[in-house]
Amino acid sequence: MALDLSQFDANSVGLSSNNIFGLPSTQENADLVILPVPWEVTISYRDGTSRGPENIYDASMQVDLYDPDVKDGWKKGFYMMPVDKNIKKKSDYLRQCAELIISHLVDGGNVEDNEQLSGKLQEVNNGGVMLCNWVQEMTLTLLKQGKKVALVGGDHSTPLGFIKALATIHSDFGVLQIDAHADLRNAYEGFQYSHASIMYNVLKEVPQVSKLVQVGIRDYCDEEVEMINQDSRIETFFDKNIKERMYEGETWKKICEDIVSKLPNKVYISFDIDGLDPKLCPNTGTPVPGGFELDQVFYLFKLIKASGKELIGFDLNEVSVGVKTADNIDAIVGARLLYKLCNYFVS
Repeated sequence: MALDLSQFDANSVGLSSNNIFGLPSTQENADLVILPVPWEVTISYRDGTSRGPENIYDASMQVDLYDPDVKDGWKKGFYMMPVDKNIKKKSDYLRQCAELIISHLVDGGNVEDNEQLSGKLQEVNNGGVMLCNWVQEMTLTLLKQGKKVALVGGDHSTPLGFIKALATIHSDFGVLQIDAHADLRNAYEGFQYSHASIMYNVLKEVPQVSKLVQVGIRDYCDEEVEMINQDSRIETFFDKNIKERMYEGETWKKICEDIVSKLPNKVYISFDIDGLDPKLCPNTGTPVPGGFELDQVFYLFKLIKASGKELIGFDLNEVSVGVKTADNIDAIVGARLLYKLCNYFVS
């Protein structure tokens, strides 16, 4: 069913009675369906990202629909599904369990020596399996309906099930990860499906991912460097090296061309908002100095599209907001980043 735009004024105020970006979309008539995943069980520093989808949704009403890079992409329809309250409630409960475990570890304790905490750790890990299966089932159902699908988190652990769903359809594809962190830790803090382990788990559990291209990485450990150096599937463009190349005269265009050249024909984008300069996402869970301007990543998207590579899906994660209205720059940036990704996806 085609999206009916006969009574829709794209130049008017975003109506709260409509869906994301103020569009009169439904799940049935939208070309692109967005799954919100309100989950932040294993976050390491600051909370709030489980409320990312609803904050982005609210801020999206302020996004003008004209996009000079992808004109009228919105006419194909973008629809965000309602936030699942049971998933959010489960996340809130398991987050309390994880906080007790993390606090014990920080104090120098051993979880294995504590029967109560060992039980809570098992609960958290079981919850991670549950979420992965839920996301896989939800996204696979949409894909089988012929929908383009995207995911909005939540912390960065959330897209594993989506990537697994895509792997049932695409036998070979690459992941472009834009992030401050490498996320290649094995069961960080004992959590099998930690936000810091997402790409480790993707490479371990999804053999259809033939290439992981990481961009903007600037906070990582020895274990992750060793994996990067030893696994031929991984190509990492560290933030330090990108900046030094630019300082020495190379253009961002040339660097983007190098990034694009490492990607296979089919590409999935996994975007942790802390890949941006933290002035654009000051309330994200683990902000790190450095990173990109929004226009820089938009230009990278443009070159990916121009290369003829196929975008098969994407996620946007780790968007949180502060308690003050002035701190909501995170949601405003997140909404604009989401809109650009949606437009390139349907173009």
